Amino acid sequence: MGAVRITTADGQAVTVTSMTDTVPAWATRYLGGWWSAEPTTEIDGPTVSADLDEAELLALADVVEQGDAETVEYAGAELLVVRNGGLVTAVQEDRSLAYRWDEDWRLLRIVGTDETDIATAAARLARELIRAQLLADGWSILHASAVTDADGATILTLGDKGAGKTTTGLTLARAGWQLLANDRIFARVDEHGVVQVLPWPSAAAFGFGLLDAFDLFETVRTRLASGEQMHPTQHQKVTDALLAGRREPLWKANGKELKPQFWPDQLTTWLSMPLATEGYAVGILYPQITAGTAPRLTENSRGVQRGDFFTAVTEDRYPDIFGLLSTPGDHTSLRAHLDALSHQGLVMSHDPAANAAILKEAVARLGV
Repeated sequence: MGAVRITTADGQAVTVTSMTDTVPAWATRYLGGWWSAEPTTEIDGPTVSADLDEAELLALADVVEQGDAETVEYAGAELLVVRNGGLVTAVQEDRSLAYRWDEDWRLLRIVGTDETDIATAAARLARELIRAQLLADGWSILHASAVTDADGATILTLGDKGAGKTTTGLTLARAGWQLLANDRIFARVDEHGVVQVLPWPSAAAFGFGLLDAFDLFETVRTRLASGEQMHPTQHQKVTDALLAGRREPLWKANGKELKPQFWPDQLTTWLSMPLATEGYAVGILYPQITAGTAPRLTENSRGVQRGDFFTAVTEDRYPDIFGLLSTPGDHTSLRAHLDALSHQGLVMSHDPAANAAILKEAVARLGV
């Protein structure tokens, strides 16, 4: 059996175990760039155990079939779940996956028939177990990108959907900052009034236009053509377009863009963006991308808004089916401390060089 201990910079941890080497290796690659991942022989505390086991899969599916199952949309597929006190049993038939959460033992069991599917689920739910610990310890989740300098001073980028959070983070990371988060962060106020920041590990999605604008498209295409693999959630149409050198955006039927999906370690090895494991917030940028407009600094009046906070209520892809998360805390203190930080508004265009120049000026205005 292999096991890996995943630990955040502030000490919250979960153990991932399996008879299949792929599972701990996957958790290490997915989570280890932002949180530490070390092999272990000690199995204690919250644990994810994931294995290829068709017999156990069928047994858990039978439990669900015999129970009063609720249907939930989870990870893009239908999931049937039965709750019985501290035991939660669930099955995703179209992915041949079954789950059993035992609250008393703090053990989440995952079984299935496909190695990639169980490894993906194990990494995702290991992150959920740590998320639960962090939230219970007073952390909140923000929709934000974040970059950090060598001393941990962290610049957050907030804004509505499409405002330019990812573009800002990518631009600053390419300019020498360490990337702490592409889309979400954990944040809390410590006893000294400092806003601490931790990363939310995840795959990163960058559109064709953004890769092309940063002259990264050909780098990605070359790595892919050499036989290296991108994140398995990437749609085959995206892979085919990259290999063929087609830069035009691809779209889902619902109007969302199909984007290249990167493993966390590929942000560094492919895209030259080093990752950070923790930091403390010193300023906030509020960008707005406006095509055809010269980048410039603006007076910002937006401030931190309720919608900037991410909660189980707003989660639409991975609902808390296992009851892992505590009731969201009051964000009032954190919001006030964030609003008290230096902040700067700016308008960006689709010109990477011009954006980099205005971001350099914006960062200077923050006093960093």
